[in-house]
Amino acid sequence: MVAAPIAIANADDPRIAEFRDIRERDLTGRENRFIAEGAVVLRMLAEAHSEGRGFRAEKILLLRNRVAGLLPILDLFPADVPVYVAEADALACIVGFHLHRGVLALGRREERDGAALIDALPERALVLVGCGISNHDNAGSMFRNAAAFRADAVLFDETSCDPLYRKALRVSVGSVLRVPHRRGGKALDLLLALAEGGFAIWTLSPHGKTDIRAIPAAARMALVVGTEGEGLPEALLARFQSARIPQSDELDSLNAATATGIALFSMASAMGRI
Repeated sequence: MVAAPIAIANADDPRIAEFRDIRERDLTGRENRFIAEGAVVLRMLAEAHSEGRGFRAEKILLLRNRVAGLLPILDLFPADVPVYVAEADALACIVGFHLHRGVLALGRREERDGAALIDALPERALVLVGCGISNHDNAGSMFRNAAAFRADAVLFDETSCDPLYRKALRVSVGSVLRVPHRRGGKALDLLLALAEGGFAIWTLSPHGKTDIRAIPAAARMALVVGTEGEGLPEALLARFQSARIPQSDELDSLNAATATGIALFSMASAMGRI
């Protein structure tokens, strides 16, 4: 159970410095810290912290009138995680805009080794791989899809955005804190490591050779998705099996997040996961 909330009256209070002007100075990428926003994500952070998933909460900042309703979640955090509270005007001065949710937490990510993550995957596994995913909304939605269709891990290459960016984390409704993941390395190296681990690699493209519904089930499967517009590099499409989602000729492609959801649903169904 966390200790009694600490009132903050001054936006310059050094104890809440990390929450100041968060739009302009998002903490993702700085010493592995990140900002969690909203009650749902706060609960996910509490669970990740208590279950040892590689994330820890350092401090919490709340709108004063949110405290009572959040007590069941706050009680999930250890007593050494301080909870600060502020009135609406003070909170707006701290974060730099009106925060209608009134719920923020500062978290820290422990470093994870990509090879260790792949080695730890179960004998039957479904993995989502993102290449060049630069849109934070898409990144968050892809994690939400991965959680919904029971993917065992998400791997983002080094050109993709950090899924712990505040907006991506919020759009994922905290799934970034639940689904094991790693960001880093070259896309080809990630896929070769998965292939060596016995994964059937399926790249997704509007011009893919195989209808997504015709992909044969395998014990280990990986879905590879590229960014909107450019899609996946030709080198990857040529090297691995490719799949497509049948659609109207009037559109050239689907939103990356939507396509990911459809493809994961199909693959999870083939594997008997849903």
